[in-house]
Amino acid sequence: MKIKNFNLSSKNPLFVAEISGNHAGDKKLLKKTINSAIAAGSNAIKLQTYIPEDLTVNSKKKDFLINGSKNKWDKKYLYEIYEKGQTPINWYNEALKICKKKRVICFSSPFSIDSVIALQKLKCPVYKVASLEITNIPLLKEIAKTKKPVIISTGGATLDEIKKAVKIFKNNQNLALLKCTVNYPADLKDSNLLTILDLKQRFPNCEIGFSDHTIGDIASITAVALGASIIEKHFVLNKKVNSIDNFFSSTSRELSQLIKNCKKTILCRGNNFYGPTKNEKNSIRYRRSIYVSKKIKKGEKITKNNIQIVRPSYGLDLNYYDKIIGNISKKNLFPGDKIFLKYLK
Repeated sequence: MKIKNFNLSSKNPLFVAEISGNHAGDKKLLKKTINSAIAAGSNAIKLQTYIPEDLTVNSKKKDFLINGSKNKWDKKYLYEIYEKGQTPINWYNEALKICKKKRVICFSSPFSIDSVIALQKLKCPVYKVASLEITNIPLLKEIAKTKKPVIISTGGATLDEIKKAVKIFKNNQNLALLKCTVNYPADLKDSNLLTILDLKQRFPNCEIGFSDHTIGDIASITAVALGASIIEKHFVLNKKVNSIDNFFSSTSRELSQLIKNCKKTILCRGNNFYGPTKNEKNSIRYRRSIYVSKKIKKGEKITKNNIQIVRPSYGLDLNYYDKIIGNISKKNLFPGDKIFLKYLK
């Protein structure tokens, strides 16, 4: 999959810092947050484009009250949360300029048709479909019209729902699916990251990645070990920022460590490979081979008492051990001598 000039793959993942509402309504803080995420090693910055009315109704009725959530959103109304988390569309252009200067991809998740139209005017290079929007068919169809690369989060989605979404984007050449758990923060036990392998088999023409809502980096590291080519993590400048997502977002230090560990994991994963690596060849020479262990006179038989299987491997190959027993030596041999077949009758 190619996004602008970035060719992402399981060996070269796209590390996405999701800013979400972690700018806390402050444009200057947004800029600082983007620069910090880039400094931490992110090669992509993601925003969210919506106004509260795109997502819900400004109502105090119980249907619109978040209830039972085990985080700071509990007992808050949907409109209130979205109002605090929104990123004005005119901020996107400034974020884009920062990222362009740093040669980093900047894109967004639109939550309405109007948002897609606005982002198109700003030349958004790739679109992200949020997990809870995967069944929003009109929105998906509008995004598909752009023919741009698309990344779809699959949190909470059934396999049939994922298939229907993918079908809508059949004419979009670059498509990615992200394994995701729609819980904030998500429990490790709910990650089910083996699904990444299944998604790879079922959707061979899609890149498969992971949108990580867990605390820490173990889930992202595991996803990379399984071949994820995109890692998305919510990012906050620091935990003092009073934003809607701060409680499960990574700081610069945490994200930097996550990215470093993921890259180390890619090195460990390597390729399907048998036989000694370049660095193993030095050790392989300390395998065993056949050497003379006691003096063998000319005309004397080779026995188990005058030869020995020892290290290093420079002597006669072990495959010849049984074959040379009982053979007659053509010359005097001394402890530590190699045995060559030409020495034997």
